[in-house]
Amino acid sequence: MLLPFFHRLEEVKLLIEKRYLRNFKMLSLEEQERLKKTKVLVAGCGGLGGYVVEMLARLGIGWITVVDDEAFEETNLNRQLFSTVNTLGKKKALVAKERILEVNPDVVVNPILTRIEKKNAKEVVEGHEVVVDALDSIPHRILLESVCEELKIPLIHGAVAGWYGQVTTVLPGDRTLSMVYKNHKEGIEKELGTPSFSPSVVAGIQVCEVLKVILNKGEPLSKKLLYIDLLSQEYQKIELHF
Repeated sequence: MLLPFFHRLEEVKLLIEKRYLRNFKMLSLEEQERLKKTKVLVAGCGGLGGYVVEMLARLGIGWITVVDDEAFEETNLNRQLFSTVNTLGKKKALVAKERILEVNPDVVVNPILTRIEKKNAKEVVEGHEVVVDALDSIPHRILLESVCEELKIPLIHGAVAGWYGQVTTVLPGDRTLSMVYKNHKEGIEKELGTPSFSPSVVAGIQVCEVLKVILNKGEPLSKKLLYIDLLSQEYQKIELHF
C-alpha cells in the first residue's frame, strides 16, 4: 500500500531537481546552491516588491523576508502582481507568502507586517545578505540606506513613475540615495502615475543586481544610476560623483 506514496515522493524530488534546469549554463550547480542559502529582505510588497519577491523565489533564493504593513485595495489592481479581486483587503506580505508556496514551496517566506521605522529598522534588517528597496517613501528609503550602511549590507534600490524608472546598487559606504534624494522629500509617482509595465521592468533589473551581488559576478550599479525611459526606450547609466 505504501508503494504509490514512495513513487510520488520520487516524482516530487525529480520535479524539484528539474525546477532550476533552465538556470544552468548561466549558473553553476554551486551558484544555485549558494542562492538557496541566501537570505534577502524585500522592503515593500506593492508594484515593485511583488515582482521582486516572485522573481527571487523562481530564481531559487532560499529565504525571503517581506516587510509590508498594508493590505491590498482596488487602486493596486492595475499594477501589483499579487493584487487580485480575491486578495483585496488581505495583507500584502501574507498574500506574498501564500503565492510563493504555490510557486516554489522550497522557499521560506518570512512576512513581517510592519513598516520599517527608526525603532525597528536594525532588528528587521539584521541577518540578511542583501536588501531590496521597493518602498514608495523617500524618508523611509534614506532610513533603510542608513541601516544597511551600519550593518554593511548591500541595498538594491528601485523606483518607478509613469514611463520612467531608476535602479542603483548601494554598497556599504556609497550613500547613493542620500545624494540622489538630497533635495527631495516626495517622489513624483503621484504626478506621473504607475502603469502595469514599469514596475516589472525595474523589478527585473533589481533582481539582476541582487544576483550579481550575491555571486560577485559582473559589474553592479554601484555609484551609478540606471535611468530608464520606456517612452523612448532609452536606458542611460549615470555616473554619480560624490
